[in-house]
Amino acid sequence: MTMPRARACWIATRVALALIAALIVAPISAALTPAQLGVVINSVDPLSAAVGRYYVQQRHIPQQNVARIAFDFHRTTLPAAEFRALKAQVDAQLPASVQAYALTWTQPYRVDCMSITAAFALGFDRASCAAGCVPTRTSAYYDSRSGAPFSDLQLRPAMSVAALTLEQARQLIDRGVRSDGTAPAGTAYLVSSGDADRDVRREGYPHAAMVAAGRVRTQIVNAPALRERSDVMFYFIGAARVQDLDTNHFLPGAVADHLTSTGGKLTDSEQMSSLRWLEAGATGSYGTVVEPCNFTAKFPNPALLILHYLAGETLIEAYWKSVAMPGQGIFVGEPLAAPYRRAPRVATGS
Repeated sequence: MTMPRARACWIATRVALALIAALIVAPISAALTPAQLGVVINSVDPLSAAVGRYYVQQRHIPQQNVARIAFDFHRTTLPAAEFRALKAQVDAQLPASVQAYALTWTQPYRVDCMSITAAFALGFDRASCAAGCVPTRTSAYYDSRSGAPFSDLQLRPAMSVAALTLEQARQLIDRGVRSDGTAPAGTAYLVSSGDADRDVRREGYPHAAMVAAGRVRTQIVNAPALRERSDVMFYFIGAARVQDLDTNHFLPGAVADHLTSTGGKLTDSEQMSSLRWLEAGATGSYGTVVEPCNFTAKFPNPALLILHYLAGETLIEAYWKSVAMPGQGIFVGEPLAAPYRRAPRVATGS
């Protein structure tokens, strides 16, 4: 990883306050619903169109929440001017009740220096992807209590339902749907790989273990990678490539990512693409599309991701709320997966 080691910016007091909140606040029951999700389809990309149809069907997305645009998908990057015109078309098609986006393509995954998901969420902004080893703009949605980000904050978090084939996309979507409300008793694996530049999140692993305590098992592992684990619910590691993914079993709704420079270059990374996590069975992942340097704030904070996910939020909400500076990172997976959301109580007659 050709990046200078940045000071790990885990703030213990903030995590401690989050832990206290987790103990005194009831699990969230108003996480995002299909009626609040907008599905964006590239109508000239056959795979995007097919993925969009399947997702709308499986998640029962209202037809008024489907936006169709058309652009060349044989490239990794959209110019900012072209993106702005496309986003204006999307916003004109969707009702104000839509709080988040599901993008149904894998390419392009960038808008100039921003990820496609960050650009849709925040609008294209060079302060969110400034070149060099510098901090980028902080998201107002980071560690937020908001259950309606567009209404509250005027941003719509976005996630790409990314896959290289329709079968892979269907499997991903089906895992997300199957996970809902199952409260899986899996394990959160917090792995320190020994890679000094990429292991910067390890300082926050004890806090993540505290958040998970009593809800899922946790293991802080010192190893190059996991092997032959049958109960993976969370898997965080710092590594350019993660070996032995196919020896592990990911539970429906599982989250996994690796801190490295270009995991978000989905189709042409010189390291390991974040798509490999989804292909191995994870339901959500994250990676950066340009060199971020190893600022922890540009990657998911495991403690916050686990905290929000276990509180019943959807995958897209929990993942977005765990990244302070998301401009360079792409979120991939099934947005509405909510394995820890409790079913609403049914009123009974007296």
